[in-house]
Amino acid sequence: MKILILGAGQVGSSAAYHLSREEANEVTVVDMRSDVLRDLQDRLDIRTVAGHAAYPDVLERAGASDADIVVALTNSDETNMVACQIAYTAFRTPTKIARIRSAEYMNASKLFTQDAIPIDVRISPEQLVCSHIEQLILYPGSSQVLDFADGRVRLVGAKADRDGLLVGQRIATLKDHIPNTEGRIAAIYRHGNAMLPDGDTVIQEGDEVFFIADRKDIRVFMSEMRRLEEPVRRVVIAGGGNIGVRLALALEQTNQVKIIERDPRRARRISEQLNKAIVLVGDAADEELLLEENIDRVDVFCALTNSEEANILSSMLSKRLGANKVMALINRPSYVDLVESGSIDIAISPQQITIGSLLAHVRRGDVVKVHSLRRGAAEAMEAIAHGDKDSSNVVGRKIEDIGLPKGTAIVAVVRNEQVIIAHHDTVIETDDHVILFMTDRRKIEHLESLFQVGVSFV
Repeated sequence: MKILILGAGQVGSSAAYHLSREEANEVTVVDMRSDVLRDLQDRLDIRTVAGHAAYPDVLERAGASDADIVVALTNSDETNMVACQIAYTAFRTPTKIARIRSAEYMNASKLFTQDAIPIDVRISPEQLVCSHIEQLILYPGSSQVLDFADGRVRLVGAKADRDGLLVGQRIATLKDHIPNTEGRIAAIYRHGNAMLPDGDTVIQEGDEVFFIADRKDIRVFMSEMRRLEEPVRRVVIAGGGNIGVRLALALEQTNQVKIIERDPRRARRISEQLNKAIVLVGDAADEELLLEENIDRVDVFCALTNSEEANILSSMLSKRLGANKVMALINRPSYVDLVESGSIDIAISPQQITIGSLLAHVRRGDVVKVHSLRRGAAEAMEAIAHGDKDSSNVVGRKIEDIGLPKGTAIVAVVRNEQVIIAHHDTVIETDDHVILFMTDRRKIEHLESLFQVGVSFV
């Protein structure tokens, strides 16, 4: 697949890294900064073109005429929209994906049609990050909460602690603990190594456990991994940028929310947008300010400024002063593991959250949703099974007979409105939504081929 990425910023570079790792993809990156492109080309097996992402001659040099997908990820919404318009008008590029940061554009859905601005998929990293944090706050103690099948099923990651009811016991005893629920443990990461568990696997303290369950059963399963935490009430947000304001608007009706913003003019504008949240002018790394605002009584401190150094410092300080849980927005992937091994509870990577939205439109077969996990090493995916037993490698077959690549498990099936937790003898039917967990995403091409329908299917 020929993929044209416009913009070599943090999101664009991350997309190039993930997509170029798959042998079937030919990736070209366009950016105005030649030095950034040289650095990318030194690290990745990609082609680069220097120039303005929305200029027709630059797009032609980059290969837009035979590209399968254009992904516009520059820092300018307007550049991204114009680039997609030109890709469609001049080159008839089949799929156009654009990063749109402005809520005013995102909410104007009538703009984005083939007769107006022909963008097939709009991605807002800010909105994706905000939704990610909301889910973490909704399920205290979780490290990741991923939706599938329109939210009916959720895959949740949680660190097992000594108070978890299942810790120190075989997974097979889970049914005895919670007999009237449906769910399963999809994967375990122990000392950084992936395991696809069976009934005899024993959960150990410190394991990062990924389990899948019906939305209503998430808290019951959480109690098996760790002591349930009280619902979040008090939230402090450092940084009044797009993400901080979106999060405050989402939480202020159900939580006590405060935003700390350094710029007085920005703080005044924010206060006019919010209904209940309190806006404070100051530095989130100011110990005196944090003490005045009773940081030791705060349930969650979210550092969401544009400076990851400021996010790390303010989070570490808040934790030391008594905040129950701290989250920090970290742009550099190499920092994520480093900060999570210290006093910061959760490092939030915008690139990691955003890449899943892109992958869902690059995958072959009918892929509905993709979530990138473990810094891109693992992946969770929702695919729809099509065809029949003659034209499909999965339809009409038991899971044990499908021949999944090593490190891959089918963990759930959604059939109509019914959630079916997958077992070895579960038979896949036409139009099932199949949810898979891959500990080794290098096997993705093998997996994609399983869900592609043969030529005999009409």
